[in-house]
This record gives sequence, structure tokens and C-alpha cells, in this order.
Amino acid sequence: MFEFAWWLLSYIAPFLLVLTVIVFVHEMGHYLVARWNGVAIQTFSVGFGREIWGFTDRLGTRWRLSLIPLGGYVRFVGDMNEASLNDPEFVAKIPPHLRDNLFSQKSVWQRIAVVVAGPLANVIFTFIVLYGLLLGVGRYYTEPVIQDVIANSIASEAGILPGDKILSVDGYVVRGFNDFQRLVSSSPEREVTILLDRFDREIEISLVPAAVPVIDRFGNENRIGRIGVSRSISPEDVVRFYPGPIEAVSMAVEEMVFLVDRTFAFLADFFVGRGDVEQLGGPIKVAQISGEVATLGFIALLNLTALLSLNIGIFNLFPIPMLDGGHLVYYLIEAIKGKPLSQRIQEIGFRMGMVLVGTLMIFTVVNDIF
Repeated sequence: MFEFAWWLLSYIAPFLLVLTVIVFVHEMGHYLVARWNGVAIQTFSVGFGREIWGFTDRLGTRWRLSLIPLGGYVRFVGDMNEASLNDPEFVAKIPPHLRDNLFSQKSVWQRIAVVVAGPLANVIFTFIVLYGLLLGVGRYYTEPVIQDVIANSIASEAGILPGDKILSVDGYVVRGFNDFQRLVSSSPEREVTILLDRFDREIEISLVPAAVPVIDRFGNENRIGRIGVSRSISPEDVVRFYPGPIEAVSMAVEEMVFLVDRTFAFLADFFVGRGDVEQLGGPIKVAQISGEVATLGFIALLNLTALLSLNIGIFNLFPIPMLDGGHLVYYLIEAIKGKPLSQRIQEIGFRMGMVLVGTLMIFTVVNDIF
């Protein structure tokens, strides 16, 4: 009993906290922009399924916490379901003076704004968290200078020498040796371009890191890139850097660009045969990671929440019916054609999207277990 309670607190509680924050931020983006455009909102739900707790506000919106915590939705008055498919019969029956408050009756550009607002809220949340952490906590750095190069390694054959100072990798500024390690390790079997400073002379080198399986501090196996360089680090080598308010903006944006870039590079690997299916994770893996990161402290868990928020925001823009990106495609087609797609086509797309997302969910859960 004690072990189960400990597991619940260690893994499920951090997972629910992280997911609830991300879902709330995402749906709040939809909600606020919908309200600003005069849309009548029926339900704001964190989670799916049966309501666990909720209340109705003075505007008639039901705010609810639902049983299945794997997402959420904002349902507008006149929607047929949580995916915001229009209910023509309801629209036909509603009094004309109330019809202007329906989401389906708003201009296509207003509907596009409402759809984009969810993922955008995730992106803004990520920026605020990263920016705040840079100003409040700062960064720990070690000078990005190569100390040792393993003989006959990828780095050695590419021409990297001890004493070389790393300036950038693939255009990303390297401020510390940990930056260099992260940029290389996140590019297994993908070519990277390294800019070096050697005796005040800049040298550009391209190489392909080898894919090496490693075990992290929590016992998880990960596939990372290695080139065969290292440096020893003593306590006096580590400095804590606090960027100014302006510099922190560029650093936070650079971090977000890096995360998006590496996410798409990871997905692209599957199309060229380099992808490792074992690296794909679903809710179970996210729960495990959340629990493990929570042991490192609140700051680490907050940072993880911000990074997952960005990924979920980007994922929701994929052109899959049922996701925000699918709705966006529908509305862009409507803006070009001058009239919406038929209800039947939208329903077919919704069903296909539901099957695709459901299949992906089942695959990642099975992958997590086995």
C-alpha cells in the first residue's frame, strides 16, 4: 500500500500537474480570443469524459474538471461535439438576435484567430517561463573549449584539436561546453556544422555524430550523438551567468527555435530510416519523465512543463482533422473558396483524424509498456 501511494505521488501527481497546466493554458488561449470576438461558450473543460468537479459562471459557461486528464476542450454554443463541428439544426432553431454569438456565424478570420490562439498561448507560456528562469535563476556555464580528442574518433578525423573553442553549432551560439554537448547529442547521425576559434582564426567543420545508446541518471536508455571529445570540469570552472532583460529575450527565443528545430529533425528521421521507435513516448513515458524530473526540484519540473507546452502547441498545428491544425486548414480553404467545406466532408475528416490520433496514442502507450 505504501509503495503504491509513493508511486502515485512520485509519478502521477507531477504528471497531472504538468498536463493540467499545459491544457489549461492552451484552452484559455481559445477561450479568451473567443470571448474577445463575442462567441458564446458552453463549456471549458480540462480533461474528457465525466465531470469530477465544476461550476457555471455568470455568463453561462460551465467550467469543469473531467475524469480523463489527457487533454481538454472549449465547446462553443451551437457545437455538435467537443471538436467544434457545427450543429446546423441548433443554428436553425436559435433566435436571430442570438445567432451572431455563435462561433459558426463569426467571420472566417475570427474563427482562424480563435483556433490559432490555443497553440499560440502554449508558445507564449513557454517563452514567459524560459525568460523568467533566465532572469531569476540564470545559467551555469563552463568555457566551451575542447580539452581531449579521442584518437581515430569522428572529431579527430574531422580535424578538431585540443584547445579549440566552440563558437556555434548549426548557427546556434555556444556559450558553454554544456551547450555544445546538447547540440551534438541531439543530432545522432545528422550532419552538424561546427564553428571553431583556433588561435583567433575561425574554422568551420562539418561532421556526423555517431548514434550511441546511453543510460541516464534514472536508468532510461537514450540514443544520442557522440563525436569523441571531452573536457574535465572542476567547481572553479563553472560560472553562473545572468543575462540582461534584452539578452534574455534572444536567449529564450533561441532556445525555443532549437527545441522546435530538433523536434522536426527527430520526426524527419523516421522518413529517412534513422528514427528509433523506442524513443517515441506516450502518456506513460511523460508521466515517468515528469516524476523523475520532479525529484530534481520545482525549477526542473517548471522547465519541463514549458518545453512540453511548446511541443504540444506545435503538435496541435499539424494539419490533422480534430486538432487545431485541421480546423485551420478547413478555415483557410473557406477563406480561399469563399464558402465553407460541406458538413459531410468536415465530419469525414474529423473521423479520420480521430482514428489517426487514436492510433498514435495506442501505439505510443504500447511502446511505453513494451
